[in-house]
Amino acid sequence: MRTVTQGVEQILKNQPFLVEALQRKIINYSALAEELRPQVSDFVRKPIKSAAIMMALRRYKFPAGIAEKGVREHYFKQLGDITVRSNIHSFTFKNTNSLLGSHTKMLGYFSDNPNLFYAFTRGILESNLMISGAAVEVVNRFFGKQELLSHHEELSAISLQLPLGNYKAVGLYYHLLKRLAWRDIALYEVISTANEFTILVEEALVEQAFAVIKGLKN
Repeated sequence: MRTVTQGVEQILKNQPFLVEALQRKIINYSALAEELRPQVSDFVRKPIKSAAIMMALRRYKFPAGIAEKGVREHYFKQLGDITVRSNIHSFTFKNTNSLLGSHTKMLGYFSDNPNLFYAFTRGILESNLMISGAAVEVVNRFFGKQELLSHHEELSAISLQLPLGNYKAVGLYYHLLKRLAWRDIALYEVISTANEFTILVEEALVEQAFAVIKGLKN
């Protein structure tokens, strides 16, 4: 049998921003309970009173990533340098048996031009190549026979150095991305290594995105 508590937990699980607002006690429980009443009633398959939902909200156990604010702030204070690169192009190719051969040739070019931005991510069906605009002609040369799915330009890359041991910080990426979402900043691509986090955004949004990321240190 489905319960009101399960219904509330299911709804909050899909709305992390709402969970944090509850944790910070900036939401009126009574108003929220009334807002969620139709969804919870559908979940338990019978009419539910707002009072029952409000009780479930007050008893809600917040996830560890929300509660460990002190740990989060500890890592934010250790965030390193921020680097911004403009005039970035992104190419998406269909994965083929010969795609890695084209990538190998591209690596040879960038080994001789280390100051240019270069990133390559491979998925199951497609791969993304992100490069400085100055190398676009080289892409056409090495990947000319590959199936191009999309090409986007006028992008900027913002890279942030993460502190060592950042993988132990529960919810670190969530809070990075949450700040950007709250400012209505859409991300074209996200790239990460063990201690570095990079986002690609449209150039029109780069100043806003930079301000958000810089503000994390404070």
